[in-house]
Amino acid sequence: MADLEKLVFSLSALSIYKNVLKAPVPAALFELIKASKGDPFTFGKCWGGFFSALCTAGHCDNLKQCIENEILCDDNPFTRAASANTPLPENVLDAVENDLLALEEMASLRPIDFFDENPDVDFARLPIWQNGKAEVLCDNWGEKIDVLREYHKKKGFGIFARYHAFVWGKGIIRPVKHVDVVELSSLKGYEMERQLVVNNTLAFLEGRPANNVLLYGDRGTGKSSTVKAVLNEFKGKGLKMVEVPKESLGELARLNEMLAEIPLYFIVFVDDLSFSGNDDSFSSLKAVLEGGLVGKPSNTLIYATSNRRHLVRESFSDRAGDDIHEGDTIEETLSLSDRFGITVTFSLPNKKQYLDIVYELAKDYGVEMEKEKLEKGAERWALLKGGRSPRIAKQYVIALKSGYFDGLDDRDV
Repeated sequence: MADLEKLVFSLSALSIYKNVLKAPVPAALFELIKASKGDPFTFGKCWGGFFSALCTAGHCDNLKQCIENEILCDDNPFTRAASANTPLPENVLDAVENDLLALEEMASLRPIDFFDENPDVDFARLPIWQNGKAEVLCDNWGEKIDVLREYHKKKGFGIFARYHAFVWGKGIIRPVKHVDVVELSSLKGYEMERQLVVNNTLAFLEGRPANNVLLYGDRGTGKSSTVKAVLNEFKGKGLKMVEVPKESLGELARLNEMLAEIPLYFIVFVDDLSFSGNDDSFSSLKAVLEGGLVGKPSNTLIYATSNRRHLVRESFSDRAGDDIHEGDTIEETLSLSDRFGITVTFSLPNKKQYLDIVYELAKDYGVEMEKEKLEKGAERWALLKGGRSPRIAKQYVIALKSGYFDGLDDRDV
């Protein structure tokens, strides 16, 4: 049987992993332990609160894994040092071991461990939980410091260990909990173009020189999907991605300063990039790409997509304005795209390329149709949609799969 009084002391003395007790499940369990010898009403309330938190977390059958998840995603001096492969003094490692021992004892608590603490409670009326098994730490958590080091070197720490995609805005990095699951294998056509992005990303993750990338081309050709697919392909190798909306580009230097302190690999993703003539964020991005005093840290790359080769929207009035040095002004607006080391062009497919994409997607979606009918339907769909593109090809195949469009239907789409 667990000695709950000693456990309360051990948990109160947590130093490195003290923030684990602030998470909903450990916090509720700690309150239950402290209330184990209190009045039945308070004890029952704490029991119900703990079980509710455990169910909400989806771990009513695996308490150990629930608490292990909080340990693996904690942000503390040890997890940061492990991510950076930085050594720590022995007294800090001793504190880590003590904290892990206490947390394992907490995660091993069974309902029966509370039975003798409060004889006035009718335990038959209380819900019970299962302890399960930890996946990474397994047993004897205090002996798993080296295991944790390897885990954090690969996965990171804090929210970066729990998630791989983020959004930046108003000085805060927010995790993206549900990332688009697009994969490289599901994207059809443009193999050479995508391979350039893949090779550059691999070089980056392997510590070799790599370039910022501009993916330029017509809408619906798969530029953004390529970037998201690269993230999904390499997240297992430690790749993280932070999307920066257009309105937050002015804070890009601040973001880079934050990312420079985190020993992980980041792609800063800017989607659908374009600027007007008098746009302050234009200069911010230009300075970060190359030329500013606060430049891009070595652990980040910038991947941007745009429908405009030179990124700046120009009008004839821009060229016929009252600027004395008109040539210099135009050169300034065109210089931003030159600061991307790699520019990958995604042009609209011709008829054959479009139909090839349709064939491949039809196979993936299990659409069986005579070739001639499939082609005629694809062309009719493209006509209705205003052009050929991979996006339009995918919409066509999905419409076939759903039964909405049979390929030769006269209904409006």
